[in-house]
Amino acid sequence: MTAAAAASAPLPAGRFEGRAAFEQLVRDALATAAREGWREIVLSDPDFGDWPLGERAVAETLQAWSASGRRCTLLARRFDEVARRHARFVTWRITWSHIIEARACRAADPAELPSAIWSPGWVLQRIDLERCIGYAGSEPERRLMLHEALQGWLRRSSPSFPANTLGL
Repeated sequence: MTAAAAASAPLPAGRFEGRAAFEQLVRDALATAAREGWREIVLSDPDFGDWPLGERAVAETLQAWSASGRRCTLLARRFDEVARRHARFVTWRITWSHIIEARACRAADPAELPSAIWSPGWVLQRIDLERCIGYAGSEPERRLMLHEALQGWLRRSSPSFPANTLGL
């Protein structure tokens, strides 16, 4: 398969296993979001420590996705690992803070907070964080269940991870 064919291939559906598979699915999902102009994305994880958000290619993909009318919601227990490990993502977040809402559920059990990507047309969810096992797909039931779970967590969350730190 050529690079152009791979770039336009639909996102996979079904079970995935392993860190490399998970990271590639994140990259592919964000590239598809940019290519197809997804209007809304929710990224959720206890800390995003093992996501490939700091990679140059991911930052470029997010830059390509960013446009008027787009919306990205970040949900985490804490954002400390994002600040420590993903400098390019933090820079992108600062630039595009007007389309990004970051929220934290500090009291959440890390094993309960979803590790997921939600969009209106496709979702990814890790069920086992340690072994990076999960499911991805576009089935309406899967999208609805994940959306409802994320909305419940978002209702219990509070604003976090400010784009700018103001001080005197």
